[in-house]
Amino acid sequence: MASSSPDAPRSCDCFVSVPPASAIPAVIFAKNSDRPRDEVQEVVFVPAGIHTPGSRLQCTYIEVEQVPKTHAVILSRPSWLWGAEMGANEHGVCIGNEAVWTKEPVEEGEALLGMDLLRLALERSSSSREALHVITDLLERYGQGGSCREDPAPFCYHNTFLLADRTEAWVLETAGRLWAAQRIPEGARNLSNQLSIGTDISAEHPELRTHAQAQGWWGGQGTFDFAQVFSLARQPVRMEAAKARFRAGRELLQQQPAGGITAEVMMGILRDKESGICMDSGGFRTTASMVSILPRDPTQPCVHFLTATPDPSRSVFKPFIFGVGAAQAPQVLSPTFGAQDPVRTLPRFQTQVDRRHALYRGHQAALGLMESDQDQGQQLRQKQRDLEREGLEAVRGLLAGEWAPPPQELGCLFQTFVEREHQAYT
Repeated sequence: MASSSPDAPRSCDCFVSVPPASAIPAVIFAKNSDRPRDEVQEVVFVPAGIHTPGSRLQCTYIEVEQVPKTHAVILSRPSWLWGAEMGANEHGVCIGNEAVWTKEPVEEGEALLGMDLLRLALERSSSSREALHVITDLLERYGQGGSCREDPAPFCYHNTFLLADRTEAWVLETAGRLWAAQRIPEGARNLSNQLSIGTDISAEHPELRTHAQAQGWWGGQGTFDFAQVFSLARQPVRMEAAKARFRAGRELLQQQPAGGITAEVMMGILRDKESGICMDSGGFRTTASMVSILPRDPTQPCVHFLTATPDPSRSVFKPFIFGVGAAQAPQVLSPTFGAQDPVRTLPRFQTQVDRRHALYRGHQAALGLMESDQDQGQQLRQKQRDLEREGLEAVRGLLAGEWAPPPQELGCLFQTFVEREHQAYT
């Protein structure tokens, strides 16, 4: 089984609040992407597209069939691959994924990464329920596999997903090509790198239980607890760390008063270092973060806050809104290397290239100042806080009906905030 050091810390955390847990009539989604510490994460806008019947689509490692029409998406992704760690589409669907290890062995060979499945679902679905079906259908057809880091030593895993839209959320957890899903119609829920669906299963692979019984993991009678049946009997250190983060994340959600969860609350949770949710441990750290507001009222826009930089405790959440004028912000787009990219040449990942985008470079310089010059560091941190507060206030006014800019201005909102943050660092 291809993998890396079994005890190395690997982590991610996803959160969702569904009314009445939210402070406003909206679903609120949040995710930290914890990855190898030097990996660059870019924010990519892909417009809706019409595609030739029978055409093929190149994902990170393999091709799949293309669909006639794809939706516009905003993606936060490791810049070397095709898929994404988290993102949203023009219909208000948000998805985040997590690495997980189960009794099912990781398949040898290259297939779809969990991050590929995430992007494919965003491009092809108009609801979280539809996104779940897209992922499970592709999983059945192509499987999941391939190295998930830019390194000659393979690092492979299965995936869990948090899917949300304006009305509900779903947790989808996989073990190879098998899966179980739980609908979250209300309340708050979180995910870390572990199976968390127990007996409350809303949908499942038709062979899930018969396979578990054939393997001797379940007796075939009585209660079927997915997490208990498919989790590893002996948990490695990384899974024990995930358990601690899962408990801490749940407690942070439960500490909020009833109906008190806001986008700012989610940002605060993603910035929590004591719990390990905001990660900076050895070779891993939180490389990007995202918080989304998905209003129940379909006439109100969904708003997606993305950092595009590491360490949310020292980053700016910047608002993105789909609409007229929405386009790629060049400052958060990494350089490309075409056919010479180490991910495309075989054997893969034998060389390294510089994938840093302009905002990443500026932000790294700012982090250095924060650590080396207290006065300048405080000034920079204040600029970050002021800029983020301005974005949050603009969104609050927009959703409250107090601010009604022309659609072109809304579509350019993310670009405007990226430019202003970049200027603050130069």
